[in-house]
Amino acid sequence: MKLRSAATALAIPVLAALALTGCSASTPGAGASSGGPIRVVASTNVYGDIASTIGGGAVTVTSILSDPNQDPHGFEADARTQLAISKAQIVVENGGGYDDYVDTMLASTSSKATVVNAVKLSGFPTGGDFNEHVFYDYPSMIKVANAVAADLAKIQPSKAATFFANAQTFKTALAKLQNETIALKAAHEGEKVAYTEPVPGYLFDAIGLVDETPAAFSKAVEEGSDVPPAALNDTLSLMKGRAVRLLAYNEQASSPETTQVEAAAKKAGVPVVPVTETLPQGDDYVSWQQANIDAVSSALSKR
Repeated sequence: MKLRSAATALAIPVLAALALTGCSASTPGAGASSGGPIRVVASTNVYGDIASTIGGGAVTVTSILSDPNQDPHGFEADARTQLAISKAQIVVENGGGYDDYVDTMLASTSSKATVVNAVKLSGFPTGGDFNEHVFYDYPSMIKVANAVAADLAKIQPSKAATFFANAQTFKTALAKLQNETIALKAAHEGEKVAYTEPVPGYLFDAIGLVDETPAAFSKAVEEGSDVPPAALNDTLSLMKGRAVRLLAYNEQASSPETTQVEAAAKKAGVPVVPVTETLPQGDDYVSWQQANIDAVSSALSKR
């Protein structure tokens, strides 16, 4: 899924906003601390939470996309987004085409912000049918945590020990989640599943689940285009024939076709596991992923 960028259309309103606030589009001294909180901007509250967890009271974090009821497909950046990015000392983005507007806005300013790109850190090859939702991949998030801690320490060396300790606590929690996926893999490896979009793909891979979703269906849903009738029929057949153990349904990106598939799954008794691309209200990254694992485990336990 690629979030739409409105950076070009924003050029005039952004300049106007900067003029009105008296702020420069650059971030002078972004590599050094003035003694105040370190300014971090994250493309979504998933990365914002990770940065906040590691930085604690030494950071102020702005998460561009944080509304759990907002369809990420329809997100459009605005002048406020541009201004926040222009003042950031550290920017945390997903990368891989997921949040290209961040790079577009960084390029339109003289920002000196350090950029943490999760996809680049993941090491996954990005060609072909690359799944950009790396925030469901715990090893990648461990790499993000390490990078954020190191970058924060460069700006405020006196608090480096705290940053690295917080990162270690976070990584310990992720190790527990990884152990749970290993246990699920031992019990369910090879079992077939489906999803409306490959949002939880890396989690499913870690559990050893096999995706049976017709590629044309999930690709069309992800790109916001019309689902080919044949792909829709094949996906519906998976539900009606109970050929899969569960359907993962992206709650933030629905369409008539996904709603139809969800209804078919429920009618056939195929468990539906809701998934999201941003943190639900009241959750942090670890509790969110724990809930996802619990939901998948519960669905797989049903016969």
